Amino acid sequence: MKLVVVSGLSGSGKSVALHVLEDLGYYCIDNLPLGLLTALGGQLSGPGGRTPERVAVGIDARNLAGDLERFPAMLEELAGHGFESETLFFFAERETLLKRFSETRRKHPLTDGSLPLGDAIDAEWQLLEPIAANAALHIDTSHTNVHELRDLITSRVGREEAGLSLQFLSFGFKHGVPADADFVFDIRCLPNPHWEPELRALTGRDFAVAEYLEGEPLVEQMYAQIRDFLATWLPHFQRDNRSYVTVAIGCTGGQHRSVYFAERLGAHFQDQLDSVQVRHREVP
Repeated sequence: MKLVVVSGLSGSGKSVALHVLEDLGYYCIDNLPLGLLTALGGQLSGPGGRTPERVAVGIDARNLAGDLERFPAMLEELAGHGFESETLFFFAERETLLKRFSETRRKHPLTDGSLPLGDAIDAEWQLLEPIAANAALHIDTSHTNVHELRDLITSRVGREEAGLSLQFLSFGFKHGVPADADFVFDIRCLPNPHWEPELRALTGRDFAVAEYLEGEPLVEQMYAQIRDFLATWLPHFQRDNRSYVTVAIGCTGGQHRSVYFAERLGAHFQDQLDSVQVRHREVP
């Protein structure tokens, strides 16, 4: 049986994730008290009745601190009931969460008369650290809208049979480094199409930009080295039963070079892996 634990910071997209998993055929339980997790596993794996093959539970910070600290031990106990568990942890930048709560006027679950919103977000990070440390996939939703998040969950979680799920993510360093990346490659040293007036308004997905970059020897050398590095080490991640790998490619603004590299690498590894996704953080 497959168990997906959905956790993370309030306002980061946990509810959206559970709705997507429900659409994918998971038996979903939101806001489950963590102390009941192992009991749920025993009940679902017990004799009698129809046992769901895939279960997803939402866990938030409204739990006893002792239960949160025992989370790794609970997963081990669930493995004894025949559950293959996987934890997804959602988060976003502090400023993003503050803005989301301000816009929706929702109350943070840890706020009260004496604890302001910013302090509640910080406290939630600390409480959920044992879950975050055991998560197979950390998803930063700071720059992700609802539709993009749905697509991301569907492509990365909805295909368990695909084995390793590989994501190439382009970004601009001037907007910050993605916190959920496993590998970060800095390609700002390469020739920049931004300084060519006829290319400035285009992106790395346009033929003219690709043609310009492919004419630069340094670009080809960098591409080949990143490609060969990943080709060497991705099989080791697969043998270690790794489910997700995110490769972030960064240039200055995230419009030309990083987009081109992400697209080209994605096309190359599409022929070798069943689940390859390309995302561009700064380009629609």
